[in-house]
Amino acid sequence: MNTNMRKYQGTGIGEAVAFGKLRLFRRPDPKAEYLHIADTEGEKARFRQAKALALGQLQELGEHALQEAGRDSAAVFEAHQMILLDAEFDQSVVHAIDSRSANAEYAVRLTAEVFAAKFAAMNDPYMKARAADVWDVSLRLIRILSGTDSRPMPAGEKVILCADDFTPSEAASLNRENVLAFVTARGSAGSHTAILARSRNIPAVIGVGDEFLRNAGEGDEAVVDGSTGEVFINPHGEILKKLTDKQLTLTRKASLLRELKGRENVTLDGKKIDIYANIGSVRDVKDALANDAGGIGLFRSEFLYLERSDYPSEEEQFAAYRKVLEDMAGKKVIIRTLDIGADKQADYFRLKKEDNPALGLRAIRLCLLRPELFRIQLRALYRASVYGNLGILFPMITAVWELEKILAVCGQVKEELRQQEIPFSHQVELGIMIETPAAALISEKLAPLADFFSVGTNDLTQYTLACDRQNPDVAQFADPHHEAVLRLIEISAESARRHGIRIGICGELGADTSLTGTFLRMGIDELSVSPDSILKVRRTVRGIDLRE
Repeated sequence: MNTNMRKYQGTGIGEAVAFGKLRLFRRPDPKAEYLHIADTEGEKARFRQAKALALGQLQELGEHALQEAGRDSAAVFEAHQMILLDAEFDQSVVHAIDSRSANAEYAVRLTAEVFAAKFAAMNDPYMKARAADVWDVSLRLIRILSGTDSRPMPAGEKVILCADDFTPSEAASLNRENVLAFVTARGSAGSHTAILARSRNIPAVIGVGDEFLRNAGEGDEAVVDGSTGEVFINPHGEILKKLTDKQLTLTRKASLLRELKGRENVTLDGKKIDIYANIGSVRDVKDALANDAGGIGLFRSEFLYLERSDYPSEEEQFAAYRKVLEDMAGKKVIIRTLDIGADKQADYFRLKKEDNPALGLRAIRLCLLRPELFRIQLRALYRASVYGNLGILFPMITAVWELEKILAVCGQVKEELRQQEIPFSHQVELGIMIETPAAALISEKLAPLADFFSVGTNDLTQYTLACDRQNPDVAQFADPHHEAVLRLIEISAESARRHGIRIGICGELGADTSLTGTFLRMGIDELSVSPDSILKVRRTVRGIDLRE
C-alpha cells in the first residue's frame, strides 16, 4: 500500500466532504472458462459456500424490496432463491464438476446454458422469460466464486466506492447507507452517475481519470470534496486539517438551511413557486420528505426496469407507484414513463447496437414501437392514481403526432380499465418533457394538447449544443447557460403561459441558483431538484425581488 499523499481532480457533486476507506468496484468476467480441478470434493464445497452466500444476498435484497416497494417487487428475489434451491440445478452443477473435473465457475456457467435454453424453448411467455432469471442467479454465483462480486453495495462498513463509471443499473442498486461517497474515472456532470449522487445526497467526484484507478489501493484512506471535485488519497498534515475544518463548516451550513423547513417558497415581492424533488426510486421518497419537498417533480420510472433482469410486471409497477403516491400523502407526484435507451440499457430489452444511441430508439419512441410495454406501464399508473395526486410525464417528444398517439393510447387504457371495473382517477394530468429543440420550437402547438410542460435541461443542452452529455472531453463545450438553451426554455415558457398550462424545470439546471431569478422572470412555475438542493433553492427564492 502506497502511503504517499496523492491528489486527483474531477467534477465535484454535492456540498459535502467525506472521509473513509476506498473500495474498488471491478466488473466480473462472466465467461467462466474451464479449468481442470484435481480436488473435485473441495470444488463442490466451494460451490456450496458460494451458494449459501448468494442465498443470503438474495434474502437481504428481498427484505429490502419488501420494505421499499411491497410484496410484488420482492417476488423476483424469492424466485431467484428458488432457482438456487432447485435440486436439479444443484445436481447439474455437481455432475459437471465430477464428470469433467471442472472448476465451479465453469460448472455453473454450463448448467446455466442448459437450463436457460430449456426455459427459452417453452411456449409459455412467463416460463420463457425465466431464462433471464437463471442467468441472473448464475452470474451472481460466478461473481462470488471468482472473487469479483460486483454489487456496488458494500456490506457492514461505510466506504468510498470507486469505479471507472457506473451503469444506470449498477447505480440503481447502490446502497446509500453503506456509501460515504463515490469516485469515478470517467463520466461528466450530466451523467447518470452524477444525477444519482445528487438524488441520493451522496458527495462524489466524477471524471478523475484512469490514473486514479491504477494508483488507488483497496482500503486506502481517502477524502472526497464534492464542492471542489478534489480527491486526496492518504491525506495528512495541513490538507487533512483544512478538509476536517471544511467538513465542520459545511455541516453547520446544512444545519442553518434546515431552519428553512416549513417556510414558503415566495419571493420578496410575493411570487410563489413550487419546489419539488427529483427521485429515481421508491426509497428516495424519504429524502424528498426529509428535505421538505412540495411534491415529486420527476420520478424516473426506468430505474424499476434497470434494477432487474426481466420486465417488471403490471402488479410490480402498480405497487411501486402506489407506495410513492401514498407516502407523498396527496402532494403532487409526477412520474415519467419509461426512458430506456441511449446510455440507459437493460439487456433483456434486446435493443440493437446503434452508432448514435442518443439519437436513436429511446424513451417514448421505444414505447410507441412496443405498445404492449407502454400499455402495461400506463395501466399500472392509472390504477395507482386513486392513491394520490398523479401526473404522468412523457419524455423525448419531438412532434405533435407523437403526443396525439400517446393521448389515444391513454384513452384506450382508461376505457379498458373502465370496462373491467378497475378504479382510476379522472384527475390525472398528462405532461411532456421539453428536452429537444424540436419540442421547444413547436411548444405553441404542443401546449393545447398537454396539461403541463417539464423542461429536461440535461438533454436539452445535449441536443441543442450537439455535445454528448456522457463525454467528459466535450464538457467545456456543453454550457447549460448558453443563450440558445435559455432561449428555448423561454420560448416554451411563453407558450405555456399563453395556453394557461404550468411549466417546470426538472433538469439539473433547476438547482443552479445563479439562474433562479432568470427562470422566475421567464414565468417558470416549478423547480424540481435533487432532495438535498431543495432548501438551498428555497433560500435563493426567498431572497429574490422580481421588481428589481
